[in-house]
Amino acid sequence: MDMQIAYCSGAWISVIVMSVAVIDSHLRETEAMDTSVGTAKLLKDLYEGEGIDWLRKLRNKYVHHNVDNPLFGMNDWYNRQAEMEKDATKAMKMTISALYQSPRT
Repeated sequence: MDMQIAYCSGAWISVIVMSVAVIDSHLRETEAMDTSVGTAKLLKDLYEGEGIDWLRKLRNKYVHHNVDNPLFGMNDWYNRQAEMEKDATKAMKMTISALYQSPRT
C-alpha cells in the first residue's frame, strides 16, 4: 500500500527503495518456509537476465550517497522525472511479479 501511494505521488526514489525491500523480504520468507529453495535460485528463476541486479544497483545509488560524485545535481530531480518514473514503473512491475508468483508449483 505504501509503495502504491509513493508511486501515485511521484515519489520515484521511494518506490525503488521499497521495491528492493519488499522483494528481498518476500523471497526470504519463501526461503524460510522451504529451505531446499535458496534465495539466489528464486531470484534467478524470477528475474531472467540482470533485472534484480539492475534494481539493486539503482537502489544503492539512491541510498548510499557519494559526496565526491553526487547522483543528483541542482535541477536533476526536475529534469529527470520521465527517466525516474520509467525506473519506478519497472520496479513496481518487478515487485508485483515477485509477490504474485508461485515458486515450486
